[in-house]
Amino acid sequence: MSAPQDIIIDDLAQPRLTPAIIAARQGPADFDENMGVDEILSRARAMTGGLSDFGEDTGFRERLAVVLQSLAEDVGLTRGGRITIIDHAIRVMANRLRIEDLVKRHPEILDIEIEKPLIIAGLPRSGTTHLVNWLARDERLRSLTLWESEEPVPSAPPPEPGEPDPRALRSAEFWGHFESMLPHMAAMHGMDAASIHEDNELLYMDINCYSWEFQTRIPRWIDHYFAHDRTPSYLYEKKVLQVLTWFRGPNRWILKSPQHMENLEALKAAFPDATLVITHRDPVAVLRSLTTMLGYSDRIRRDPTDPPGLARHWIDRIERLLRACIEQRSAWGPEQSIDILFHEYMTDQEGMMRRVYDLAGLPLTPEAEHALLGYLDENPRHALGRVIYDLEGVFGVDVAALRDRFAFYYNRFPVKLEN
Repeated sequence: MSAPQDIIIDDLAQPRLTPAIIAARQGPADFDENMGVDEILSRARAMTGGLSDFGEDTGFRERLAVVLQSLAEDVGLTRGGRITIIDHAIRVMANRLRIEDLVKRHPEILDIEIEKPLIIAGLPRSGTTHLVNWLARDERLRSLTLWESEEPVPSAPPPEPGEPDPRALRSAEFWGHFESMLPHMAAMHGMDAASIHEDNELLYMDINCYSWEFQTRIPRWIDHYFAHDRTPSYLYEKKVLQVLTWFRGPNRWILKSPQHMENLEALKAAFPDATLVITHRDPVAVLRSLTTMLGYSDRIRRDPTDPPGLARHWIDRIERLLRACIEQRSAWGPEQSIDILFHEYMTDQEGMMRRVYDLAGLPLTPEAEHALLGYLDENPRHALGRVIYDLEGVFGVDVAALRDRFAFYYNRFPVKLEN
């Protein structure tokens, strides 16, 4: 196997703009980027042919109002960036309408047991995506594809046998366009419609997903998020999982999201019989990777891109996540949870797999083992190239000071320091 190609992105501060990126920064001319909560909900009703029941309001209207206020306060966000988030809000509210309508017509959905899910949490860029896609090769576990997460309930009759699902085609078209504008994204975090995705997308339907923050800088929203109990939103996610299981089993799920790391108590309340796997990695290495990935895609949604501001924002955000994790870690005992250090995982992936299966009480059958080990052979690290990061230069970060700031985390979890 040839050595991975080094990828150096040398225009993070002053991006070279293609016609497609310029158009994305502007957004559709006929879209109202200043619409409020009522108009967003009205658009969602229209998208679903007039469905009107959003179900119990667990605070999602208030959260949506905070998101919109926060967007208005983000002066660096482009018009197109704002439109992308508002359009996303319309879509997830349409999803919520379809979920409520389906459950109303089939109340037996709420009797479906979500049996002992295997849940992965961990910092962004700490191996969680690799781990969930890997373990999802075990067909005894139900996993969530990207296209399913975006549209859990179909808006049209199912396709004929052998025909692709229109939802998968829409997702592939959207992300194909995205990656055509940002060709290096595939080497950092590819968005394949058929890949296994984070279940935090399901939290969008209760407007309580931290992924808003990857597209904009919204401190007001973050403060509101941390100031309120997220348990009702995790219970709503469980409802969406019941809907998805009704369409297709099995009912033992494998799930993952970095957001779970700061919601361990809410996660335990919603899924008390789950097995929890938390990956841990040097937050400096995480920030090297995360700021480069987000800084690269910021050329679509920010003007100016401001890499140092991005780094300051995410250093603060990762610190809040890690402090919440340590504060809530005792919610999960050793009989249901395991902490995996990134460097140990990368050294012995097969061994870690066996430890996880043992903890989950899931027999490692010959069929499952063959499928899992085959995934490792098919997906070597850096297969699409190795991105070179420059946290100190481009983002202006003092790494020594950053390590001092995260001493509380290093003292709790002995991760290997990465250069």
